[in-house]
Amino acid sequence: MSIHIPNILLAIPRNPVMAVGLPLALGFFSGTHSSQVANSNWYAQLASPPGRPRREVFPFAWTLLYVSMGYASHIAVKALDNTLLDVNRNALSLGIALYYAQLGLNYLWSPIFFGQHQIGLALVDSVLMTATTWYMTKLLDRPTDAKATYFLLPYCAWLGYATYLNAGTWWLNREPKNYRK
Repeated sequence: MSIHIPNILLAIPRNPVMAVGLPLALGFFSGTHSSQVANSNWYAQLASPPGRPRREVFPFAWTLLYVSMGYASHIAVKALDNTLLDVNRNALSLGIALYYAQLGLNYLWSPIFFGQHQIGLALVDSVLMTATTWYMTKLLDRPTDAKATYFLLPYCAWLGYATYLNAGTWWLNREPKNYRK
């Protein structure tokens, strides 16, 4: 039984420029407010776990990851268009549906963490996003002959790291503080 994906959600990644452009645009809109908050007293006063990179690393890393995940969606849709096997069609359909689910979770993370200062809720989002992305990568591996996996593994690794950072930040800042804005 194959999951039905609306045609518009298949049409976008068929074009590699649109496939890459969608996550880049969503990431840009989601993160526009983040740089202001990253320079705020609230963010500066947060305790961070060991291994957090300088904040300047994040836009560069996320840009590369958005390009990579977008191209993986292109590979997945092209494989779906060309597959004759029901088992591959089912895996690809579910994988593409999960791609959009993780993209939505990704879009929500910055407004939750930076906009609403809800570190715990952002952690829930991050765990769901990471699990969804890992499962999506597993589903897309065989039907794309691992091509999508090559583009998604750096994203999976980064999400594991980002979830560690989010969890550590939540843990170290569990007690409410009076932050100056």
